[in-house]
Amino acid sequence: MASTSTPLTLPVLPLDDEVVLPGMVVPLDLNDTDVRAAVEAAQAAARAEPGKPKVLLVPRIDGTYASTGVLGTVEQVGRLADGDPGALIRGRSRVKIGAGTTGPGAALWVEGTTVDQTVPDPLPGHATELVKEYKALATAWLRKRGAWQVVDRVQAIDDVSALADNSGYSPFLTTEQKVELLETADPIARLKLATQQLRDHLAEQDVAETIAKDVQEGVDKQQREFLLRRQLEAVRKELRELNGEQEGEESDDYRARVEAADLPEKVREAALKEVDKLERSSDQSPEGSWIRTWLDTVLELPWNERTEDAYDIQGAKAILDAEHAGLEDVKERITEYLAVRKRRNDRGLGVVGGRRGGAVLALVGPPGVGKTSLGESVAHAMGRKFVRVALGGVRDEAEIRGHRRTYVGALPGRIVRAIKEAGSMNPVVLLDEIDKVGSDFRGDPAAALLEVLDPAQNHTFRDHYLEVELDLSDVVFLATANVLEAIPEALLDRMELVRLDGYTEDEKIVIARDHLLPRQLERAGLEKDEVVIDESALRKLAGEYTREAGVRTLERSIARLLRKVAAQHELGERELPFTVTDEELRGLIGRPHHVPESAQDPAERRTAVPGVATGLAVTGAGGDVLFVEASLADPETGAAGLTLTGQLGDVMKESAQIALSFLRSHGAELELPVGDLKDRGVHIHFPAGAVPKDGPSAGVTMTTALASLLSGRLVRTDVAMTGEVSLTGRVLPIGGVKQKLLAAHRAGVTTVIIPKRNEADLDDVPAEVLDKLDVHAVTDVRQVLELALSPATNGAAPEVPVAA
Repeated sequence: MASTSTPLTLPVLPLDDEVVLPGMVVPLDLNDTDVRAAVEAAQAAARAEPGKPKVLLVPRIDGTYASTGVLGTVEQVGRLADGDPGALIRGRSRVKIGAGTTGPGAALWVEGTTVDQTVPDPLPGHATELVKEYKALATAWLRKRGAWQVVDRVQAIDDVSALADNSGYSPFLTTEQKVELLETADPIARLKLATQQLRDHLAEQDVAETIAKDVQEGVDKQQREFLLRRQLEAVRKELRELNGEQEGEESDDYRARVEAADLPEKVREAALKEVDKLERSSDQSPEGSWIRTWLDTVLELPWNERTEDAYDIQGAKAILDAEHAGLEDVKERITEYLAVRKRRNDRGLGVVGGRRGGAVLALVGPPGVGKTSLGESVAHAMGRKFVRVALGGVRDEAEIRGHRRTYVGALPGRIVRAIKEAGSMNPVVLLDEIDKVGSDFRGDPAAALLEVLDPAQNHTFRDHYLEVELDLSDVVFLATANVLEAIPEALLDRMELVRLDGYTEDEKIVIARDHLLPRQLERAGLEKDEVVIDESALRKLAGEYTREAGVRTLERSIARLLRKVAAQHELGERELPFTVTDEELRGLIGRPHHVPESAQDPAERRTAVPGVATGLAVTGAGGDVLFVEASLADPETGAAGLTLTGQLGDVMKESAQIALSFLRSHGAELELPVGDLKDRGVHIHFPAGAVPKDGPSAGVTMTTALASLLSGRLVRTDVAMTGEVSLTGRVLPIGGVKQKLLAAHRAGVTTVIIPKRNEADLDDVPAEVLDKLDVHAVTDVRQVLELALSPATNGAAPEVPVAA
C-alpha cells in the first residue's frame, strides 16, 4: 500500500467539538470569528494562485488541537438557511499538521503534509469482505431510519477510503470516535474501525429497542390498571348515588388539586409522581396516609407567593425610628438593604444566578435591648410577613431539616413550617436565641443551619421531609444571640454581625416614655392622663433602681409603680390624676438598689481604703463594673505567695501573676516598698465570688490595686479602668470598649482609662456618653497609676492593710 505526501501551508479553521472527514461537505457560520478569519485568509491567498481557497479543518476538543486535519476547499460563500452569512466547505484529504507559520489575515497558519494512501487494485479478499459487511450494516441502519435515498448512494461507493470516511456523517459517533477515524491513515484499517463502530451501535440499538418494548408492555399494563380503577370509581359513584350518600369532597381529588396549583415545575413533577403512587395504593395501605400528608404539606406551601417590598426608604426609616430608640447600626443596615433592593428592582436585577437578594443578620447583645422585637419592626418597615422561630434548647437536627417520611409522625423542619405559616416566600424570619442551640446523639442543629443561612446555597435548600428544592434566597433571616462565643464559627461566618451593646440612660428614658409607659398604662387599666411619671422619676428608675444593658427590669419597675398607684386609688388612699416625681419613688416601690459610688458617703465607698480599684468587664448581660481588692498577709503567719479568690479563670490568674511580677521588678522605680511582696503573702479577691470571671482586661486594675496597697494611696472613686498589662508595663488592647464605657456611665463613673490602641473603638460609643466621661488612652501602666491613685498624704508612711 503506497502513500504520497505534499507540503502545504494553510490557514487553520478550528472546529469546536466537531470533526470533518475527507469527502464531507459542511456549511459553516461566518459569524464565528475563527471561521471568518480562516475563510478570509484563504480567499486572500487564493488571489495569488489559481484554484479555490483552501483551509485546514482541525478539530479542537477542550481547547486542544488534533494532530491531523483535513484539507478543505471553500466551494461557495453566501447565506445559510437561517439568513446568516456562511461558507460551504468540502473536505479533500488528510493533512499531518506541522509547525506554525505566518500568512495573510488574522487566521493561524500552519505547515502540513498531505497523507494519501492508495489501496492495491484488485482489493485483497479480506478487504472485499469488509466492504460488503460495512455496506450491509450501513444499509440496515439507514433502512431503520427510512433514509432510502442515502442507501443507494452508500451502495454506489466502491473506494475503500471514501467508504470509511462516509462514516463522518453518522450522528451516533462521538467526537472522539470521529477523531480516531481522522487520525487512522490506512484506508483498510479505517474501514475496519468504522465497521466496528457501526456494529457496536446497531447492537446497542437492538438492546434499546428490547428495553423500549418491555417498557411499553409495562405501560400498557399500568394503563389497563388505571382504566380499571377509573371504572371502579365510576361504579362506586353510581352506588353512592343509589344509596343516597354524599359524594366525596373535591379536596380528595389530589390530581386535580396538584394540576390546578401554582407549583414550580420540579415540584409539580414530584407531586404528580406521589399522586400516581396514591392512585395505585390500596385504601388499607399505610403509605396512602403518608402520601396524603406530604401532598397536603406541599400544596399548602406558598411556592410562588411573595409580598411586595415597601420601597419607601424614608417611610421605612421613620417606622424603625418610631418603634425603636437607639440601635442605629441595625436601622442603617436595614435601610441600606432596602435601598439596594430598590435599585436592583429598578434595573431588573431581582434574580441573579437563580438567587434573590435576601439578607442574613446576626443581632448579638445582652438581654432586654430589643433584639426580638426588632424583627417585627423590620418586617413592618419592609412590608413583609413576620414569623419567629424559637431555637432555644433545640437539640434535634430534624427540627431544622425535617424528618424522613419513612418515620411515623414525620414533619417538615421549622424553616419550612415558618414559610408555611408566613404564607409567602419572602418573609422576615427571626431565629431567636441561636446561641442556645444544643447538640446530642440526634445531631447538631447548628450544623443544619449552615445551608439555611448561606446566601450562596439557600436558594436550593432541601428539607428531608419535602425532598424538593425550596428557595430561601429572598428570606430576610435575623438571628439573635446573647453570647457571641457560643455561636459556632462556621455559622457565624455566614451571617453579618450587628452588635447591640445596650442603651444609654437618655435612650432608656426615651424608650420608657414613648414605649414602656403607654404599654404598662394600658395593662394596668389606666388612662394616659391619670398617671404621669416625671422625667426625673424615670431617670432615677433607670439609674438607681435598675442597672442593666436593656430595659426589661425598667419596664417591670414601671409596671410595679403603676400597680401600686392603681391599688392605692382603689383603696381610696390616692386621688387621680397623679404625677410621680423622683421624691415619691421610695414611698411607692422602696429604696434604690444601685446607688452610684460617687453618691455614697466617702467613708462607705469601696475605694475608701488602699488596695481597692474599680475595673470594667463584659458579661452576657452587657458591661459591668468590677471591683478588685488586694491585701498583704501578716509576716508572722509565714503565708508567702499569691492567693486568688472569686472564681477566676486561667487567663485572669495569669494576669494577676504578671501584675505581681511587674511590681516586684519595677517597685523601686515606682517608689513602692516591694520588700513586703517578698516576705508576705499577697491576696487578690474579686467580689461577687459566685460569678465565674475570666479574661486579660483586669490586668491594669490588679496592678493599680496592688500599687495602692503598697503605697497607701487611695484609688480615686470616680476612676474605672480596663486593659491588659504586660511584664514590661505596657497596656495592651482589649475588647468590649463600648459595653464597658456604657457600664461606667451607668455606675456614675466620670473618668475611664483605656488602652491607647483601643482609642479607635470610641467611635462606636454614643456621643452623649462620651460627653459625660473623661476618657484617657494610655500606653503604660505608670500613666494608669498617675491618673488613678490619689496624691500621697504629707509624706506619712503608708498603712498597709493586713489580711485577717
